Amino acid sequence: MVVICPKCRTKLKISDEKVSPDGSRFRCPRCSSILLVKKPPEKATEINKNLVLVAHSDEAVAEKAANLLRAEGYDVITVRNGIEAMVTALNRLPFIAVIDVALPKIYGFEVCRRLKGRPETADIGIILVPSVYDRTKYKRPPSTLYGADDYIEEHEIEKNLIEKINNMKKGSGAGETHSEEQKSSPLTEKPAAAPTAETPTDEGIERARRFVRTVLSDIFIYNPERVNEAVGSGTFREVFKSQLTEGFKLYQMRIAQEVRDKGDFFNEEIEEFIERKKKELEG
Repeated sequence: MVVICPKCRTKLKISDEKVSPDGSRFRCPRCSSILLVKKPPEKATEINKNLVLVAHSDEAVAEKAANLLRAEGYDVITVRNGIEAMVTALNRLPFIAVIDVALPKIYGFEVCRRLKGRPETADIGIILVPSVYDRTKYKRPPSTLYGADDYIEEHEIEKNLIEKINNMKKGSGAGETHSEEQKSSPLTEKPAAAPTAETPTDEGIERARRFVRTVLSDIFIYNPERVNEAVGSGTFREVFKSQLTEGFKLYQMRIAQEVRDKGDFFNEEIEEFIERKKKELEG
């Protein structure tokens, strides 16, 4: 296996035979750092009925969900982006995946579509964590969300996540009823506080980027054909001008000025989204 030293980034080639089941320590030949190396888990061959994957770009939300699940006796793996979510789901085969729609690298709804489209992962139950900011216009059953089995708003995780997962494990069905509270919008919450010692600017930047990904994921989830047509014709910004304008106003309300001064994250994320969709269409 190849291991990268976290301190100096030197690549070390280590024979699998030299790594014990509990992990072995090796010294980096360049910076002398001590590395604890463990063998990667073997690829699963069937769904693990006690394993839950939580894929969320907000570490605090992921840990909250993970702690709730571990307290119920579930094994939990947390990841922070769409690529990690895909790789982990394919290798570990959890019986449930809780996926944030606004994941970086690969959007959560795209992860859902890909997993449901593969025979080895089609039976993984998927709960999307969406952000529907106009429920009267965009409200749809979870079954239309790229094959997802259910969905849950962030603020409902502590109250309803365990019940939803237990119901899915029992095979009693999911996504059949949703409270009015679940229909509320994270995008209409109070503005974010300015970065402090407890909320460094780097976290503020990631929060800003995630907010834009949330806006874009909402647009795509409920307008996939129009988005593809607009991207293909180079008119995405014109076709969705009203939604992007609304999103930008909310962005200015929710993201502190100090963070916004660090870069044009709103337009950067839009351009990345357009380029990603272009490659998908061309492929």
